[in-house]
Formats: sequence, C-alpha cells, structure tokens
Amino acid sequence: MPDRTMITSRTSLVGLIAWPIGHSLSPAMHNAAFAELKLDWAYLPLPVQADSLQAALKGLAALGFKGCNISVPHKVSAMQWLDEVSPVCQAMGATNTISVRDGKLYGTNTDPDGFIRALQETGCELNNLRVLVIGAGGAARAAVYGLSRFEGTSITVVDVINEQAERLVHDLSGCFSGDRLSFAPYTNEVFSELRTQVDLLVNASPVGMSPNVNQSPWPEGVPFPHSSHIICFDMVYNPLETLFLQQAKAAGLKTASGLSMLVHQGASSFEIWTGMQAPRETMRSTCLQYLGRG
Repeated sequence: MPDRTMITSRTSLVGLIAWPIGHSLSPAMHNAAFAELKLDWAYLPLPVQADSLQAALKGLAALGFKGCNISVPHKVSAMQWLDEVSPVCQAMGATNTISVRDGKLYGTNTDPDGFIRALQETGCELNNLRVLVIGAGGAARAAVYGLSRFEGTSITVVDVINEQAERLVHDLSGCFSGDRLSFAPYTNEVFSELRTQVDLLVNASPVGMSPNVNQSPWPEGVPFPHSSHIICFDMVYNPLETLFLQQAKAAGLKTASGLSMLVHQGASSFEIWTGMQAPRETMRSTCLQYLGRG
C-alpha cells in the first residue's frame, strides 16, 4: 500500500484547474477514493486565473500529469487548447475532464451524467419537464445537454449576461426538436412570469457559493413558486444548503444540493483516469465529513 503522506516520482498526478479553488471538495474526495483503493495517485488543487489557462494546460503533459478536472470559470474557454474532444464536448462546447495521453490533451465532460444521476435520486420524472436554468456557463450547458435526452422537456435559460444565455441556446438548440430551448433576460418580470410555469428550478451559476453564502440567484422582490411538485436543484454544494435552497424550502419546494452531482461527475472522471470503478460512497461520505455532516 502506498504511503499517502508521500508523493514521489512514481505517484500518478491529477488535479483541478479552477479560479477560485479554495471551496472545492474535489481534492479531498478523490484522494479519499485513491486511498480506499490503495492507489499511488494524488489529486492536487491547481489555482489558475484566466490569463494563465493556456500555459497551465500546456504544462500538464510536461509535468507528467495523467489529467485534470476543469471548473469555473474555464469549462468553455479550455476547449480551444485541447487536441481532441469527445462528441459530448463538441455538442456542449464545454469540458470538465481532461486526460493526458502521449503528450496530448483529450477532453470530455462528465457533468451531464452527474447532473442527471443526481436529479434521478430526487425521484424527479424527467420527461415533459418545464425547466428554468439560472446561469449560462459550463454548468448550465451540462444541465441543458443532460435534459435534452428526455422527451417533451422544455428549458428557459436566464443569465445576468444576456449574450451568454443567447450563445448557449444557439450552441445547443440542435440537441432539441422544435423550440423547446429558449433564453430570456434576467429581469423581475421574467421571473414573475416563469415562476408559474416551471417544474424544475436549476441554479447553474456560482451565486451563493462559499464564501458568498448570503447571496441568491433568485431576484429580490419576486416570490418563489409555491407548489410541492416543483424541485429546486442548486449545483452549488458548498454550503450544502445555500440561501437559494433555504428560500425554496421555505416556499414548500423539494430541494437538492449539488453534492450528488459532484460525486457522480467526479466518479466518472476517476474511472476515466484510472480504469477502475470509483468508490462513490467513500467519495460522498468524505464530502459530507468536510461539510460538517459526516
């Protein structure tokens, strides 16, 4: 069994490229999984700002990394510097998992499957859903792409940057039949109208993420929907119960944090890198422990 207090020249390295990165549970989650399976692997936090992303990606092969995860705000921009991408990456225009093979970077995206698996755990019926997605970055693309597989589902995307929402719809509209994917401006009037026309609310923005826990993507002055059949899903997992989820719970909505999505997408990345089945329950319990719920 490798000594997990030591990283040597034989240790296989992976990590997370993101900015900011201090909130992430991915290093703890993956290192617990490596320890569980007695693998001489290590997962490192790699804080990288936008103007250094290209150099960081090019350095992965030179430093002997087996791969990395990509997170906010790089999931879309990282695509341009990869040597090859999977069909899911091509369709989404975003990546969250990179493998290094023979000095080349191969991108894929495990977020859509992670999102759908987490949503299924809530008991949500995924066909014929009316969905409001808040945010239009890489996480939103994962939600939209994942939901595109299901019959009759219609999605409206809103973002404080209207052009970003418009670009997402343009890029992913081919995954839908008819006009089931649209965007709308982030205004109180739009939220007031849509609140009566949704079955699923998804926060795919970083609003409410630690340390900014007193923020919510839901606009002030607009009441939450009041219906027990509506599910409110926040992709943020730290804190486990965001202000957005607290608001939804107070309105009687069913809620789900992003923790299960984190575990499932991370497990898929783990399996791509190692070729071994990920210990998902160990990964989940480790995250809960770090969030003070273990």
